[in-house]
Amino acid sequence: MKVNELAAALGMKVVCPGKEDAEVTCGYTSDLLSDVMANADDGCALITIQAHLNTVAVSALAGVSAVVICGNHSISGDMEEAARREGVALLQTEHNQFTASYLVYCRLFGTTA
Repeated sequence: MKVNELAAALGMKVVCPGKEDAEVTCGYTSDLLSDVMANADDGCALITIQAHLNTVAVSALAGVSAVVICGNHSISGDMEEAARREGVALLQTEHNQFTASYLVYCRLFGTTA
């Protein structure tokens, strides 16, 4: 599923669109950036509350398609600028990480718990 389709389906705000053709193939939820580097799959949506520049740098290294910032945490201008430069989509949601993870899972895999 394309990043923009996922965002629209789940009512997420697109702060930075990322690469136009980027696909989201899975999700990964973590606030520990070393964990993301070691374990996030290429093409995933990273679900986190870490709304800062380092999140974008790690996401670009790990091949993350989109970063979903939960809890309506503020996204700084330098984070948005880095995301545009790196081609990583930034999405924002009012949902907490648990709920956002569930919604992404259901949308990607067409199932409910």
